[in-house]
Amino acid sequence: MKRFLSLFFVALLIPFTVLTGCAEKEKAAETTATAVAQVNPVEEAALAYFADYPGSRIVPATTVFEKMDAGEDIFILDIRKAEDYAAGHLKGAVNAAWGTPALAESLNWLPDDVPLFVNCYSGQTAGQTVAVLNVAGFKASSIKYGWKLGITQAEGYEAYTESTVNPAPVESGVKIDAEIKSAAADYFNNLKADPETPSNIIAASKLKEKLDADEEMTIVSIRKPEDFSAGHVESAINIPFGAGMEAQFADLPQDEKVFVYCYSGQTAGQTVAIMRLLGIDAASVKSGFGTSGTGTTGWNNEGLPIVK
Repeated sequence: MKRFLSLFFVALLIPFTVLTGCAEKEKAAETTATAVAQVNPVEEAALAYFADYPGSRIVPATTVFEKMDAGEDIFILDIRKAEDYAAGHLKGAVNAAWGTPALAESLNWLPDDVPLFVNCYSGQTAGQTVAVLNVAGFKASSIKYGWKLGITQAEGYEAYTESTVNPAPVESGVKIDAEIKSAAADYFNNLKADPETPSNIIAASKLKEKLDADEEMTIVSIRKPEDFSAGHVESAINIPFGAGMEAQFADLPQDEKVFVYCYSGQTAGQTVAIMRLLGIDAASVKSGFGTSGTGTTGWNNEGLPIVK
């Protein structure tokens, strides 16, 4: 009799277990589907920028000259002021000035099937532009040190320049995810939103004033660990620039300003753009820590204090 009752209860339990298991699987499937549906394409593309980082997105002017000599199919985007562009620029370059609606509008006509090279004055705003454009699906790199400190310092640069104003191409037909395109356009159209850090850049001396005032903020050095150890800005934390650095962005505060510095401002420009697309209120230090290539600007070049 006991054996019969045991078998009876087992028989009752089996369909209940099967039904429970099916319900759990359905719930898990619904949770997964919800998670997939909630994926933010802007965040996904921004995180992929460093997850898939190729090693560098900065090229010296001489490399661009070589490509021009070889007749390679490239596109040069000059984001300097229109009057400076008109006074002289790389041959074939098209102007879409930083801080004007033209830069956001360039998302409609830039090609996505050839390498893009972005030129500014010193490389810092080109760094931001390059990051945003890559998130939008373009193959962009910046020209090292820009026009002032890169192109015009290269021997024989005059042979690669012109003053002819080149018209922007007609719409390219490139399809960009609607949310990403909107985020990229908003980025370019709101560069002056914070009067304290216009263009998402702060002068080293201004950052020093904030440190002296003991303001709430986070300072991030993206220089190499050995260079950080040799000397850095007081209270700075180190997140070395390169592939995988995005994994540490989630640990940064969401309720205070984050100031990023590198060597000259160029890689900090890329980093700040990605941080801002992820919702972090970031700005880069003008000319970074300072190198011989940035002249007299930059934290160390200006003789500001460092700690070890």
